[in-house]
Amino acid sequence: MDGQRARLNSDLGGALERLHAGAAGWARLAVQAKIRLLSQCRARIGPNSERWTAVASRIKAIGGSANEGEEAMTGPWGALCAFDAYIATLKEIARYGEPRTDRRRVRMRAGGQLAVEVFPADLRDRLLLGGVRAEVWMAPGIRQDELYLRIDAPGRVCLVLGAGNVTSIALLDVLYKLVAENSVCFLKVHALLSPLTPVLQDVLAPLVDSGYLSVASGGAAEGAYLCEHPLVDAIHITGSAATYRSIAQSTAKPITSELGNVSPAIVLPGRWSERDIEFVAEQIVSAKLHNDGCNCIALQVLVLSTQWPQRAALLAAIARLMRRADERPAYYPGSVQRFASFAAGRGTVRSYGHSDAEHIAPSIAEVDAADVGEPLFREEVFCPLLAATALEGDVPTYLRAAVRFCNDRVAGNLAANIFADSVTMRQWAHEIEAAVAELRYGCVGVNVWSGVAFLLPALPWGGFSGNTPERIGSGIGVVHNTRLFARPQKSVLYGPFRPFPRRLKPPWFVTQRHRAQIGEALCRYQDRGSPFALARIAWLSLRG
Repeated sequence: MDGQRARLNSDLGGALERLHAGAAGWARLAVQAKIRLLSQCRARIGPNSERWTAVASRIKAIGGSANEGEEAMTGPWGALCAFDAYIATLKEIARYGEPRTDRRRVRMRAGGQLAVEVFPADLRDRLLLGGVRAEVWMAPGIRQDELYLRIDAPGRVCLVLGAGNVTSIALLDVLYKLVAENSVCFLKVHALLSPLTPVLQDVLAPLVDSGYLSVASGGAAEGAYLCEHPLVDAIHITGSAATYRSIAQSTAKPITSELGNVSPAIVLPGRWSERDIEFVAEQIVSAKLHNDGCNCIALQVLVLSTQWPQRAALLAAIARLMRRADERPAYYPGSVQRFASFAAGRGTVRSYGHSDAEHIAPSIAEVDAADVGEPLFREEVFCPLLAATALEGDVPTYLRAAVRFCNDRVAGNLAANIFADSVTMRQWAHEIEAAVAELRYGCVGVNVWSGVAFLLPALPWGGFSGNTPERIGSGIGVVHNTRLFARPQKSVLYGPFRPFPRRLKPPWFVTQRHRAQIGEALCRYQDRGSPFALARIAWLSLRG
C-alpha cells in the first residue's frame, strides 16, 4: 500500500500542486486571454478529429461500420461546437460585460416563468438541424436582469471524473468548470477510455502547458486518491448514483454530478399514416440503440395508451427496425450481465438478433405500469433493452397520468420525451405545454430525442433543479450551458413530427446508413466552414 501511495503521489500529486498554484491566476486572467487559450485548443481539434474518431471506434469495436459516425458526432464535433459557443459568449462578455440575448427570443410563460430560445441561433443552425428549436426555461421568479452567471468566483481546483461511454463528456465538463465556475481542473479520464488520453492531452495542450489543466487516466485507486487529496476543492462526476454515494460518503467536498436516468417517452395517440409510424419508430429505436444503449439518456420506458388503436402497429415497427439494426459488440463492462439480470424470468421479453457472451440483441419487454416493484422503472439498464408499458384514458386523462407516472414511478430526472402528431399538438396545445412544464426533468424533447440536446451546447445539461444529496435523482448542477444562465430549470427541445423533406433521415438515426460519412463531414464543416462539407451533409441525409 505504501508503494502504491508513493506512485500516486509521484504521478498525480505534482500535477495537483501545479494546478493549485495556477488557480488564482486563472481566476484573474483577462477574458481576452481566456479566449486565446480556448481558441488555441479549438484549433487542435480539427487535425485530431479523425484520430479521435478512430480511437473511440477501436475502444467500442465498431471500426469500419456506420456506427463510427456516432463517435465523430459525440466526440470531436461535439467538442468543436462547445468551444465555438463558449468563445462566442466570452467575446460578448469582453465587449458588453455579460452575454447578450435578443429580447425577441425571450417569452413569458404562465406564472411569470421566463423561457429563452437558444436554438437555432443562426442560418447555419437552421441548415444543420432544420425544424429543431430549443428553449431554456428559467427557475420561476427569475427576472430578465438576473439571467446570467457572474464568472468572477475565486480560483479553485476541481476534479472532473470522466464518464466511460461518450468521449466528449469529460472535455465538455471541464470547459464548463473552467468558464462558468472559474476553476482549474484535473481531468481523470475513465479507465475504459484511457487510449483516448493522448488525444485529449494533445487537444488541450495550451491549457495544460499554462498550468490550468491536467489530464490523466486511471481507475479506482487513482480516483480515490484524487477525491481525498487536500488540494482538490470540488468534484464533478458523470456516472452512476452508486458511484456518487460512494464518493459523497468519503468526503465533505462539494460535488456536482450527472447521474443518468431511466428515460421515458410518452406517445400521445392520434391517427398516423404508415410513414408516420415508421418515422417515430426510427426515433424511438435510435434513442434506444445509439451507443448500444449505453447512454445516460438512452430511452428505457415507452409509455403508450391502451386506447390507441395503432399501439400494436408502432410496437411492430419498432421490432422490425430492431431486427434490421447493425449488430455491435456489448463493449461496456457489465452490460451483458445487466441484460441477463433484467431479462431473467420474464416471459414477455422479445429479442431481435443474436446474443452471446459479447453481444446483446435489441430487445423489448412488455411490463405492467401498475407493478410498483418493476426493476425496469427503477434501475438504469445501460444496454439495448426497451420496456413498453401502457396507461388508460382519453388523451388529456392519459397525458396527465403519464406525466405522474414519469415523475413518481420512474427513477431519475435527467431527460424525458413526448411524441405527438401535428393535429394532436394543435388540439391539445395547452395540455401538452402543461405536461412539459409539469415533467420534473432537466430536459424534455418534444418530437425529437432529448439526447440531441447533449450536442446543442447552449442548453444546460443536468438533472431537474432542486435535487439534494439526500434525494440525488440525476445529480446536482448543470454543465454545457454556454450562454451561462444562472438558474435554469429545464431545457426544452422541439422537433417536427414529420421531417421535411419527407425522405430526410437525421444523422443521429441508427437507420441512417451514411452516418459515418456525415459525422466526418460535420467535423470538417464545423472546423473550417466548408460549403462542400455542408452540401455533403445535406445530400447524405436525404439519401438515408
